[in-house]
Amino acid sequence: MLDVQDSAPIAQIENLRVEFQTKDGPVVGVEDVSFKINPGETVCVVGESGSGKSVSSLSLMRLVEFGGGDIAGGRLLFDRGESEPMDLSKAPQDLMRSIRGNEIGMIFQEPMTALNPVFTVGRQLTEGLRLHKGLSKSEADERALELLRQVRIPEPERRLAQYPHELSGGMRQRVVIAMALACEPRLLIADEPTTALDVTIQAEILALMDRLKRETGTAVMFITHDMAVVAQMADRVVVMFRGNKVEEGTVEEIFENPQHPYTKALLAAVPKLGEMREKANPEPMKLLGREQGKIEPIIGTQEPLLKVENLTTRFAVKGGFFRRTVANVHAVEDLSFTLNKGQTLSLVGESGCGKSTAGRSILRLVEPMSGKVTLGDTDVMALNPGDLRDMRRDMQMIFQDPFASLNPQMQLAEQVAEPIHNFGTLKGSAISDRVSMLFDRVELPRSFMRRFPHELSGGQRQRVAIARALALNPKLIVADEAVSALDVSVQAQVLNLMMELQAELGVSYLFISHDMAVVERVSHQVGVMYLGRIVEMGSRAQVFENPQHAYTRALMKAVPIADPRQRKEEKDLNFKPIPSPIHPIGHEPEPSKYDEVAPGHFVLTTDSGY
Repeated sequence: MLDVQDSAPIAQIENLRVEFQTKDGPVVGVEDVSFKINPGETVCVVGESGSGKSVSSLSLMRLVEFGGGDIAGGRLLFDRGESEPMDLSKAPQDLMRSIRGNEIGMIFQEPMTALNPVFTVGRQLTEGLRLHKGLSKSEADERALELLRQVRIPEPERRLAQYPHELSGGMRQRVVIAMALACEPRLLIADEPTTALDVTIQAEILALMDRLKRETGTAVMFITHDMAVVAQMADRVVVMFRGNKVEEGTVEEIFENPQHPYTKALLAAVPKLGEMREKANPEPMKLLGREQGKIEPIIGTQEPLLKVENLTTRFAVKGGFFRRTVANVHAVEDLSFTLNKGQTLSLVGESGCGKSTAGRSILRLVEPMSGKVTLGDTDVMALNPGDLRDMRRDMQMIFQDPFASLNPQMQLAEQVAEPIHNFGTLKGSAISDRVSMLFDRVELPRSFMRRFPHELSGGQRQRVAIARALALNPKLIVADEAVSALDVSVQAQVLNLMMELQAELGVSYLFISHDMAVVERVSHQVGVMYLGRIVEMGSRAQVFENPQHAYTRALMKAVPIADPRQRKEEKDLNFKPIPSPIHPIGHEPEPSKYDEVAPGHFVLTTDSGY
């Protein structure tokens, strides 16, 4: 292990100021930030959207100029292993080209946009090696293969010939990490590299980055808004807020003795796994700096609202000259559960386990192959299109990406009122009164009613989506990853809002998520999904405090905990690769059979492949 203290820092940011020119004059992205990164050290830069953390990293790479930014002040010192550190803010762009990728590697947040869709993985991995290291084609191919093995991609030889769209999100992110590490850079900048990933893949990638850092002695600048990831990765933490550094310290100091009010508020807003022990029902979080009355648990009722029996949804895979069906994707396989009025049932699992398809099948946004869905006394599967449309009043959905689910050309008030117009539930001035009340409910100022979606932040857009879902007073809301793209404090506010609305209006939620800490906070019942089936189902306390199925235990083990003294070791993470859900025509899986290990706690006994 390198002794961090004795060696000179690899990178030093001194009094950085970055401005963006707009029609209304310059906007400051970063006001005055200074910190340093030593060899073999991970410095986590934490803050919410708009705090300037990504702008700082793009300035160090000198990529900020390509996004309309201008480094207006400060120095960016980088040690290239020569006598004097070099100020990158003054370096010409052609020199920066040889430093980028070669001496400073960068892992971007969105792997699909960081990879070129028209070139194979092999071609993109070898490009930097041939350009910076002057390797021949065969040497570069060999090194690319070695890199893919390092990041533990299954069947690396096959992957080299594949295109990015043929890989899953987790695999694409590993390719991006392999590309960043290809030339053995002195400094690695990771910008939210695990935000879009599942818990298990995130745990593997964090452990992988930690291992590679220890083996190569690379310095890492890790940018994130997830405090649990910070606790897992950081040696030192820099907290940013509105373009300024507000606090810096070792990871233990920041978590155990935060000084700045913003750091305290940020840590208070993180749902921690295990916080809900001994509590029978969900309850809103206590947030600093916000007036909250007495926090009451949400009990709900024991009266069933939604009954799902043996739901199966499959998608045809077409192939051959005549586009015949050659196989089926078994997305949801023999799913059964009951959701009570005024309660929340969470479906949790990794990408591709069928949880979103299950939610859409229940609302018949995707037509299931077989099964029965009953909402109240109505058989949803038997409805004709006209009756199904009327039934939509009682069933609404909140999608993962609020920007994609809102119309960019309509004012927000019109979008929230649209369901009311569609169903004619209110007339005249009653409509605008209802919309104003909904904006108050989701804590958005009424002045926002005349705005358009692009004028709002992600959290504000998600609140508009919630207001729109509530416009018709539905009995059931399906929330599909509704908070996964939000910042910590915004996520906490939106979750509290959803729970308060549940307590007031008695609405039931089918909550679909891969974030175990959030699920623990909001759920009455939890179903863990794997390969289209529920492998374990029970009350929140049963599933979280006494997990019985091997997959549930592996999932719990992977969740990073916002406490630097409870770090995960790579040896703890032994996940089996997920088998393919695609089966040939005629393949009929066994029905799901369950053992009742305690009253209301069911564990799958059919072989689920895990």
